[in-house]
Parts: sequence; C-alpha cells; structure tokens
Amino acid sequence: MKNIKIVLLFIILISIAGVTFAQDGNELLKRIDKKLMPESYESYRKFINVEPDGKTKEFVAYTIKKQKVNVALLFLSPASEKGRATLRLGENMWLYIPNVGKPIRITSLQSVTGGVFNNADIMLVDYSAEYDVVNLVNNEAEYILELKAKNKTVAYDKLKMWATKDEILTKIECSSAGGTLIKTLEFRELKDFGNGLVTSSVVETSELLTHIFSKM
Repeated sequence: MKNIKIVLLFIILISIAGVTFAQDGNELLKRIDKKLMPESYESYRKFINVEPDGKTKEFVAYTIKKQKVNVALLFLSPASEKGRATLRLGENMWLYIPNVGKPIRITSLQSVTGGVFNNADIMLVDYSAEYDVVNLVNNEAEYILELKAKNKTVAYDKLKMWATKDEILTKIECSSAGGTLIKTLEFRELKDFGNGLVTSSVVETSELLTHIFSKM
C-alpha cells in the first residue's frame, strides 16, 4: 500500500509540473507576441518576392488589425493587384477581387501574392492564438520554444521558435505534422515604431531556393 501511495504521489507531482510548464511556456509566447506587434494596429508593408532566377515583384499593402485574429489587408500596388483585399475574422478568411461579384473563401495555406508567403504569414495573427507551447528550452543566450497547432485549420502543424532573453522573436522554423521543414522566417532590423514598440522591421522567409522579404 505504501508503494502505491508513492507511485500515486509521483504521478501527481509530474502532472503538476506539466501544468506549470505549459502555463509558463504559453505565458512567454503571449509576451513574445506582444513585443512582435500590438494587439491592434494599422501599418503599411512592402512584400518583395525574389524568384530563383533573380526576378523580383513588389507589393505594397495597408493592414489593420483588431484584437488577436481579426485582420484586414488591402493591396495598394502594383496596379494589377490594387484594390484586392483579404479579411480574416477568427479562423475564417476571405479574398475580395475587384470586378468579382462576391468575396471568395480562402485558407491560410493559400497565397494571394503567388510567392512563398502564404495568407497566414501575411495576416500576422498572434501565434498564441493558434499554437500551444509543448517544449521550452531556457538557456543563457535565448529561449527556444516548440509549438503545436491547436487545430488543423492553421498553416503549419509545428513551429520551432527562437527569441532573445528580452523576449524578442528572431527566428521561426515551420514544419508539417510529419516533421518536414516547410519554411524558415527570420526577423531582422529592430526599429522603434513609437509608443514603446521596438520590433523587427524586416521578415525574410525562405523556402529552398526561393526568398521573400517583407518590410514594414
């Protein structure tokens, strides 16, 4: 009976430790999100698609975000894309194309720019809204977080995230459910945007031979 009590106590302690870890990891992720971007904001961004042959195509868009998962994006250039817009409300996403009768339902995996950036990358939803932290490494130089999607509607099943000790995001590796690396995002060139927001002004996304740069 005594041995059974010891085993039960051990299981309880492990369960408590697991809950505490999950809370700590997810709270850290929320703070990283907050330092990456405000919960609500307006911005102009430039997307530069660099093809393997060196050809580039640039897009300029206006973005407005309210709360964590409500985002609208309007393309201003090039002329061929002007007036095109995407809207995300929670897990639902639509594409509006001028001269088309009604908005088209789209998914986070699709790309309205035709490049490496898909809709999930462009819409910049808080990571804590879509992922849970399943592993956290806290070393002297940085934090390394392993994230698992909360459901199957998100673009990537797994993320591996690096952040400084100041909780500034520096890199993300996006993987499939099977662990295959899909793309890498690197957050660069910290800039003071005012009101206490100091965050990356350039995000470089790479996928094998293709690169896209997003500059706010």
